Amino acid sequence: MSPLRTSLGFVLVAITVSWAMPADVHGQAQSAAAIGWTLSRTLDGQPDLQGVWSFATITPLERPDAYGAREFLTEEEVAAANRAAAIGTDVRGATPQADVTGAYNAFWWDRGGSTGRTSLIVDPPNGKVPSLTPAALRREAAADGLRRARGPADSWEDRSFAERCIQYRPLPRLPTGYNNNYQILQTPGYVVILVEMIHDHRIIPLDGRPHVGAHVRQLNGDSRGRWEGDTLVVETTNFTDKVGFRGARENLHLIERFTRIDRDTIDYQFTVSDETTWTRPWTGVLPLKRIEGPIYEYACHEGNVGMEGILSGARADDRAARGSR
Repeated sequence: MSPLRTSLGFVLVAITVSWAMPADVHGQAQSAAAIGWTLSRTLDGQPDLQGVWSFATITPLERPDAYGAREFLTEEEVAAANRAAAIGTDVRGATPQADVTGAYNAFWWDRGGSTGRTSLIVDPPNGKVPSLTPAALRREAAADGLRRARGPADSWEDRSFAERCIQYRPLPRLPTGYNNNYQILQTPGYVVILVEMIHDHRIIPLDGRPHVGAHVRQLNGDSRGRWEGDTLVVETTNFTDKVGFRGARENLHLIERFTRIDRDTIDYQFTVSDETTWTRPWTGVLPLKRIEGPIYEYACHEGNVGMEGILSGARADDRAARGSR
């Protein structure tokens, strides 16, 4: 892999990182090791959230039914879950066919461990995504019908944005198999969140400006930030109908909260709402753990040869189906 791909936005931010870093990072680290952690701040007094952070975890978004109303696992259950996850993704020694079917063995996975919770969702208290509204159910049924009518690969436009290397996951981003990383940078009046998985940069102004007009729609929406005490609050609207998050599309309203609680942890919370999709808002909690950088490039691009294989395979299936009739 090549080192992290730079872009104009990244360069503009990077040249000001030295401004935002505390004056004596090494001295503060030594002090923290000796007498306990102290929240460091940028020169304008804001909490320092900068660094590379992992949100990898095996904790599921929704609480499995087996846990009932339990919010937390025991220490023994956490250890067992971590062992099972490590074993379940390690297929070294498998047959070549099994290895290909599994795609990756444990060397490649970035699953993290259990957070100790039975689910990332903390509200509703049952740990479940709220029910879809009748309008959302009709919308989903219509979309499924359209997909079945067109087929899964009549065109590259039938394939997901992730396969087309346009966007891997919509906001809010939840853990997946690998590249569960954020890089956060701060400058006067802005916070930048880099997600290298298909090269997303969120440049978030903190100056109180309003959101862009309702006619402007973006894959990652339009984000605005503010500080509430030591918590960075980011509110995002103006999503597009081209992508969705668990049924929600252009009407999604996202509020994220980033609070650094120790040297190696940011408490990350997100609340999503969309009255056209869910019967109520819902909230998830996910710790961000500090890791050493750098982040390496996820080499995905719109000329990805995998798309040729997908479409060629679909045409071969079409020919086989015609020949069997």
